[in-house]
Amino acid sequence: MARQAIVSGKGAIMGYELFNRSVSVDAHTASSDAQMLFHLLSISEGETLVGKTNLFVNCTHDSLAGGHLELVAPEHVVLEIPSIPTAQLEQIALRLPTLQAIHTRGFRLAFDYSVLTHSYEEWLPLASFIKFDVSILRPQSLTSFVQLAKTKTRAKLVAEKVENESQFNMLQALGVDYFQGYWFAKPTLIEGHMLRPSQAATLQLINLVRKQASTAEIEEVLKRDPTLSFNLLRFINSAGFGLRTEVTSFKHAVMLLGLKKLFKWAALLLTTSSAGGVVPALGTTAVVRGRLMELLAAEALPPEECDHAFVVGIFSLLDSLLGISLETALASLSLPDSVTHALLQRTGPLAEYLNLTLACESGDDHAFAASAKALQLTEKQINWAHLQALAWAETLGQE
Repeated sequence: MARQAIVSGKGAIMGYELFNRSVSVDAHTASSDAQMLFHLLSISEGETLVGKTNLFVNCTHDSLAGGHLELVAPEHVVLEIPSIPTAQLEQIALRLPTLQAIHTRGFRLAFDYSVLTHSYEEWLPLASFIKFDVSILRPQSLTSFVQLAKTKTRAKLVAEKVENESQFNMLQALGVDYFQGYWFAKPTLIEGHMLRPSQAATLQLINLVRKQASTAEIEEVLKRDPTLSFNLLRFINSAGFGLRTEVTSFKHAVMLLGLKKLFKWAALLLTTSSAGGVVPALGTTAVVRGRLMELLAAEALPPEECDHAFVVGIFSLLDSLLGISLETALASLSLPDSVTHALLQRTGPLAEYLNLTLACESGDDHAFAASAKALQLTEKQINWAHLQALAWAETLGQE
């Protein structure tokens, strides 16, 4: 399974498109569709994920008639419906009753831009989303395409393969609703950006924890930054932490958490306090990477290295989150060699886990297969960890 985030104009993740990477595009069948949904439903975290966000699932027309859809709650599932080959346009009318039945059940349907043509006029009222590939449509055609879509349907428009900020800004100005593409995982780096006070304090806290500083030294940092201290007390007093009495002192909070949990909390906080202009989806992606690497590493590495794997994952986007180079960002932190080597040189025991985690976000099947083989991990193990990581990021309230 691979994923790509679908984000709003504000950069918040509204859903994920899931890909069954065990088959090629040409070998995409009813069986492969059913297999991915079955694995999703067979993992408890899959149920959590479905209840939290929208999942866009690619389908074939044959798979739409399969019984596996009866097992799926439709509220958070969007079925991506392929267009009919030009030589078989008579199939458009024949497929209509199935699409209507699925739509009546509550599934939302996504079509490609061909649904706006005259041949598909009976399908168009069923569309909740219309997806179009920015790399295929010429820039001069985009304006007329968006205007046509807004005139003919209320379906939300999803632009795919958005590769840079200028494309994003242009499409947003045209009225496109949602976006997919590489840019949302790796926005343009802004060199020389200064760290905001909350970021600087968080970095200082991470360094103190790594050096196993005294509680008094850590407490002093918290006292100097109200945003940092507020976030810590809010976290430790949340329902999920399970305390019976409210914690109001920083010293008490640090002692309850312990250095290991405090380090992980501070690292997570750093991904959500990013520089201005960075899309919120980037912080969520960093959190998913960290948790996925941690879970994958747990199959073979000792607990301490699993903690380091978590840090590698979330800090793999530190350059874009802070608006400075990764080398500069890491120079301000005291981190284990295994972490810095994996991030800067792609060497050491954690590097292959990072490669595999990045492959889960891309269509690079070769890289995915090579990393899985090198780590001796099965598709079942990777999919389980992937879904757990996505669900965990949702429970953290990442929007």
